[in-house]
Amino acid sequence: MTTKPKAKKFRIRRDSSMGSDTPQPQAATAPAPQAPTSGQVDSAAVVQGETDLDAIRREGLTGRQLRMARRVAQKQGIAATSDFDAVRQLRKAGIDPFQRNTILELVAPEGTAAAPASPNGAPTQELGRIQLPQTVPDQGANLPSTERAAPSQQRGNEIFKIQRDIAKRRRRKLALLFTRLGFFVFLPTILVAYYFMFMATPMFATNSEFVIQQAEPASAAGGLGGLFQGTSMATQQDSITVQSYLASRAALVRLDEDHGFREHFSNPELDEIQRLAPDASNEDLFNLFKKHVKISYDPTEGILRMEVIASTPEASQTFSQALISYAEEQVDQLTLRLREDQMAGALTSYENAEFRRTEALNEWLIIQQETATLDPVQESGAIIAQVSALESQRQQLQLSLSGKLSVARPNQAQVDGLRAQISNLETLISDLRAQMTTATTGGGSIAANNTKLRLAEENYAFQTVMVQQALTQMEVAQVEANRQVRYLSVGVEPIAPDEATYPRAFENTVLAFLIFAGIYLMISLTSSILREQVTA
Repeated sequence: MTTKPKAKKFRIRRDSSMGSDTPQPQAATAPAPQAPTSGQVDSAAVVQGETDLDAIRREGLTGRQLRMARRVAQKQGIAATSDFDAVRQLRKAGIDPFQRNTILELVAPEGTAAAPASPNGAPTQELGRIQLPQTVPDQGANLPSTERAAPSQQRGNEIFKIQRDIAKRRRRKLALLFTRLGFFVFLPTILVAYYFMFMATPMFATNSEFVIQQAEPASAAGGLGGLFQGTSMATQQDSITVQSYLASRAALVRLDEDHGFREHFSNPELDEIQRLAPDASNEDLFNLFKKHVKISYDPTEGILRMEVIASTPEASQTFSQALISYAEEQVDQLTLRLREDQMAGALTSYENAEFRRTEALNEWLIIQQETATLDPVQESGAIIAQVSALESQRQQLQLSLSGKLSVARPNQAQVDGLRAQISNLETLISDLRAQMTTATTGGGSIAANNTKLRLAEENYAFQTVMVQQALTQMEVAQVEANRQVRYLSVGVEPIAPDEATYPRAFENTVLAFLIFAGIYLMISLTSSILREQVTA
């Protein structure tokens, strides 16, 4: 960068025209100042212009402001070498280069051309033609002062104008903001508050609490199942089922048939918003039922809480008691089928075992009748005892025969008698043995009959044991069925209130205000974001 030399003294050449007090007309486009040639010293005006340009560059003007200054300079007929020079010359001429009114004032009507004026107000020369200033009547005190304001005072005036414009815009924006808030937030909130305070029909709420318990004692369940015994986990599934049933259409149908739920909320005394239309559909009735019957379940304590809302305290209590009775029936039905299946299976098993035992007893009786034997063991024992006795007699006779034959001259008659007795005993023993194993003409052998009788007896004994086991299973099933019984215990009885519970005017009004304010805020943010994106 080349720094121009500066001198403390200057040779100022004064033109003849500068000595005259009469202003001379200037050309529309003044020639640009020429840079001094090498070896020449800049004049004071050139040095001051460079200093002003450096100060303007340090102001940090935006491109839009510089372009606006260039357009204003062109309208005023000022020849500027750069945007910063345009700002310098406009300020030197007492014209604000950034004021919007400056540009608007320069716009001439259609068909006429705006004549640029010189900074000192003298007529300008355009295209070789001198245009004299317009003659205006004498306005006296309205004439502008010839004295020029100081730069600090001019900046203060400009800052004051800017502040006044900003305050005006702020007041206008605040007025628009409060208008929108009043229309979209405050007015709906006032309407809602008026409805809840003066138009809404008072509603009475009946609260009740009940719990579902199991009839099983705490010491009955063993092992891992005993960990959850006596806790809410044991009946959690049943409680959730009952909660779903009370909030279902089935409960609504029963309540409407028994106590006229539709007719109660179609009463003309109710306000139009809470009143049910006479020709309302079942869906509308069910939506109203869900709003006025609120059921909640606490899994930590296993308690069901129910709130029933109606226009009269008596109707609210009646509806609550009816729903509790429906819940009790539903609890009984939850385990009824399980208990019936358990008892039916045990009873069928017992009846089958009893029938088989009866058949086994009849078969044993038939075999006894066919064999004419009551106790095969005793009969077999009697025959075996006879055989043993005969064998003992035969041994004694054989001993006697041996004694007779041991002498030198035995008595032949005695010997023959003993031999005949021994032979008869052997024949009798053989017959008795044959009777036990050989089939007779009228039936089987004693051994076969004994076998049949023994099998029939064992079958009867086995069926008797089966009957005893089936009876034991039936008793166990009955005990288990009794343990599966669920019953509903009411902790808080439904009592009709004496004061209206709803509507809660203050709470509902605050809630409505928050809802409307949130909607307005969301729409405002969305619109501002979209506006910013479109502008960008």
